[in-house]
Amino acid sequence: MTGSRHTPPRVSVALFTADLRLRDNPVLRAALASADQVVPLFVRDERIDRSGFAAPNRRAFLADCLAALDEGLRQRGGRLVLRHGDVAEETARVVHESGAHQVHVAADVSGYAQRREERLRTALEGTGCALHVHDAVVTVLAPGAVTPSGGRDHFAVFTPYYRRWRDRHGRTPLAAPRSVPVPEAVRSARLPRREEVSGTAPGLPRGGEPAGRERWAAWCRSGALTRYGQQGAGGQDDLAGDATSRLSPHLHFGTLSAAALVHEAAKAGGADAEAFVRQLAWRDFHHQVLAARPSAAHTDYRPHGDAWRTEDGDAAGDIAAWREGRTGYPIVDAGMRQLLHEGWMHNRARLLAASFLTKTLYVDWRVGAAHFLAHLVDGDVANNQLNWQWAAGTGTDTRPNRVLNPLTQAAKYDPDGTYVRRWVPQLAGVAGSAVHRPWRLPDEERAGLDYPHPIVDLAASQDRFRSARTG
Repeated sequence: MTGSRHTPPRVSVALFTADLRLRDNPVLRAALASADQVVPLFVRDERIDRSGFAAPNRRAFLADCLAALDEGLRQRGGRLVLRHGDVAEETARVVHESGAHQVHVAADVSGYAQRREERLRTALEGTGCALHVHDAVVTVLAPGAVTPSGGRDHFAVFTPYYRRWRDRHGRTPLAAPRSVPVPEAVRSARLPRREEVSGTAPGLPRGGEPAGRERWAAWCRSGALTRYGQQGAGGQDDLAGDATSRLSPHLHFGTLSAAALVHEAAKAGGADAEAFVRQLAWRDFHHQVLAARPSAAHTDYRPHGDAWRTEDGDAAGDIAAWREGRTGYPIVDAGMRQLLHEGWMHNRARLLAASFLTKTLYVDWRVGAAHFLAHLVDGDVANNQLNWQWAAGTGTDTRPNRVLNPLTQAAKYDPDGTYVRRWVPQLAGVAGSAVHRPWRLPDEERAGLDYPHPIVDLAASQDRFRSARTG
């Protein structure tokens, strides 16, 4: 639909944020439904750049996503409009330039996203342009879609949340639009390129909606979805087998729709597909916690009076060893080195690394969360911060004093040491499960390894944590 010769076309703006896709995008479809022409807009937020959140791995992945989105729009007769600066100010400028009567954007939950929405409303006041905020674009269900009885605003424990969540049916996924007419006069900055970003992980995956859909299709074809929930080899916790979907970067940037993944997984059916869907429910759970308690991004959700060690005290050396993957505990070091190489880490390795830092070294969880955000391509405030709080026992874990023993976990999830040998090449020559305890090797074998001794005594350190928690 276009305007007549005498009537100017009605224009709306689809403001992309964490929904960089054409398929199942309620923001774009609503913008198209309300106008003759649409400005598909993305603003490189200078506030995020100044905050340090725009880490190199995410900037490079974002460049891929924007290029893929632009290509998809051009195939439909449109293009992506890119601006740099303050999101509210740049959106208001586009509204002025295009004469847009509506702006459509996805709802999000972080304190920053909520403040951005308020700035958008203020910037559009008096312009005659309405702001429409769409729920269930970034998540399967909106954060307030299910709430506990008794008037509470969110669930603080996952299991009762999940029972309510799975009884709710998400929306039917939307097809990609066939045509996206864009006003010719609206200018755009040049799109960034991955190659322009320095300091990225050498094994960083490609971004963009086509890459995400290819990853999802290949993972399903491999049979991993039908083995996802099983214990041992082939399951989601199999470190060496790496049967995880690796879709978290695409979910973070919204190149894949969480609602569409639930819909497609439901077609497969069975307990294993349900185990995968449960992980998406965890993601929604964390979003509803953060929506209700934005301060949980940086303060303890459930304080225990911990006297955490920090870099300002005596923990600087331990923290450096943890970051660099040289704690002397191979299963922990393997995960940390995978993070540096790929900008991603296996979900089980994340739990082990987080538990080791907080409950063995007794280091403040915020130190670990910041390091992860500096490297993870899927670095998401809701999931990263609240998973760290879960591991530290300050979040939603119903057993806050639980400690994951890295040796026990290694025997269970990397029994023959394949994962460790993959990421800690200094130990590649150590056969079998002995790789998890290199300090027990005969002296002549140990002498030839360029690998550190453990930085702490495991049992003593974890006993100190338990004592600190129990007073």
